[in-house]
Amino acid sequence: MDRLRGWPAILAEGPIELRPLRMRDVRDWRETRLRNADWLRPWEPSNPETPLFRTGLGPYVSMVGTLRREARQGLALPWVVTYEGRFAGQLTVGAVVWGSARSAQVGYWIDGALAGRGIIPTALAMAVDHCFFTTGLHRLEANIRPENHASRRVVEKLGFREEGVRRRQLHIDGAWRDHICYALTVEDAPGGLLVQWRRTMEASNARRSEPSPG
Repeated sequence: MDRLRGWPAILAEGPIELRPLRMRDVRDWRETRLRNADWLRPWEPSNPETPLFRTGLGPYVSMVGTLRREARQGLALPWVVTYEGRFAGQLTVGAVVWGSARSAQVGYWIDGALAGRGIIPTALAMAVDHCFFTTGLHRLEANIRPENHASRRVVEKLGFREEGVRRRQLHIDGAWRDHICYALTVEDAPGGLLVQWRRTMEASNARRSEPSPG
């Protein structure tokens, strides 16, 4: 496939938006990455020969160029996550395989100052629906370090299945690390994942608003 159906795409749910990654995000990206270096370093893929966090703009330019080229080739959907118009992180659907597989892998990160507000689960639900019902993918995987409990909670809240451990799958923070594979197929999201997530959030908010007994 030469071009992804439905790309470029801007998706929104309340104050949360997904939009394509662009070169002019460089200042926000660099500032956020440097400020969150300690927050992100334990979980981010790294090159065994190259440091992950550098002060120059070269890594960003290279990343954007690669992801935009892969998007044109039908191999990736690289989004920026924004919250109330503010740069909040990234969500990338990559390693797209067509043919009889129609599968991809999803990865995400968020500014630590905005964590815990339901931003990434909402963004991921929007991305999953777009991939399944517009782009035409059938299966999405998220591979997460066992120790990354916050990231694991994101996919578990959305109904991703745990499918086992992939030994020493990626180079993370100086070593080859195990990852747990989570997966979801289009059959797991009848009516859309965002609809299911809204219901979960509404039920949670209703429980919090109930008066305490006694």
